[in-house]
Amino acid sequence: MALPEPRPVWQVARYLRELIERDPAMGDLWIGGEVSNLTTASSGHVYFTLKDQAGALRCAFFRNNVLRARLTTPMRNGDAVIVHGKIEFYPQTGALQCIVDFAQPAGVGALQAEFERRRAKFEEDGLFDASRKRHLPRFPRTIGVVTSPTGAAYHDITTILARRWPLATILFRATPVQGDEAPVEIAEAVRAMGIHRKPEARPDVVIVGRGGGSAEDLWAFNEEPVIRAIYGCPVPVISAVGHETDVTLADLVADVRAATPSAAAELAAPDRLEVGRAVRALEATAHARARQRTGLARDAAYRLANRMERLLPDTHGWRRRVSSQTDGMAHLAHRSAREARENTAGLAARIRALSPHATLARGYALVSTADGSPASRAASVADGERIEVRWADGSKSAIVQGDSGSDAVGSDA
Repeated sequence: MALPEPRPVWQVARYLRELIERDPAMGDLWIGGEVSNLTTASSGHVYFTLKDQAGALRCAFFRNNVLRARLTTPMRNGDAVIVHGKIEFYPQTGALQCIVDFAQPAGVGALQAEFERRRAKFEEDGLFDASRKRHLPRFPRTIGVVTSPTGAAYHDITTILARRWPLATILFRATPVQGDEAPVEIAEAVRAMGIHRKPEARPDVVIVGRGGGSAEDLWAFNEEPVIRAIYGCPVPVISAVGHETDVTLADLVADVRAATPSAAAELAAPDRLEVGRAVRALEATAHARARQRTGLARDAAYRLANRMERLLPDTHGWRRRVSSQTDGMAHLAHRSAREARENTAGLAARIRALSPHATLARGYALVSTADGSPASRAASVADGERIEVRWADGSKSAIVQGDSGSDAVGSDA
């Protein structure tokens, strides 16, 4: 019988280290327990043992991670905490310990603790810096919307945009907003609005969000793929997730946070009625300033004529010239004011004429595909595709049908 061959210590130790490193769960672990044997080094590193009634685990909490955790009070022996980190085994000493990168009091709850850990990590990476926030465009031509096609958020956003600023085109990208697949789908939808489009085809602003729900329902908007996609979007992003009291990491990385999807639509586009009032106010101001300048010029000319009459022996000829110049200046000022008024009225008429509602009122119809994109040519829709036909007094859905080489539309409304 052959005797078993002893293995060297280094070989067993290395095997144990590799065994731990191969297990993904050991590299992303939340552990709860009581703090004991706590010591703080002069370097700021904190070492302690995390224990419960059946076990104990040595922990190392290095200074940079301690600062990032922003604990309201320093750890003390006897504190109940939850820590996040990875398990490491050191073959040289045979020591097994947890390298802690984040810690929170046990009463916070695992979900909130994970939220705070991610928040600290992204903040350290500079994703929330106020200096990189961009201003929203005042008069957007195209507005991107990333949300679920079946939720109330999409209905609220499109309804408000149609009422406030119908001149804008809505570029819609449907995506699930909760569940395991949601983070990847949301991130891809944001990239499809930005980096996957040529600059001239990108929307002016993008709204990303969903309606209310529990913290678990909204968790997709705390996932790293979504945060990185919003951060990398080349156009301004408005985050509109849940209700006013709900805060997600998407809210913090976005250029602007809206309390609700409806509020996001109001932030994204101006109110056409307010714009009209502003145009009329500018028109009135222009007229007033023109009248003021005309009066000042006339008064200056009269003063000059009176002075000349007093100083010169015979001012009759000069007076005629000055009077003629005064009349000419007044005529020119009145003509300038009239032209400015006509130009302003023409601009207002053009704005009204550009409204899609004005076009529909003249007997035309607006055809769009199922995703909300305009169908300006027959070749842009295929047989069997669902389209939306909108008139001035309402809209109907239809299915495109081929008929003797030409396209025909069959209504299913």
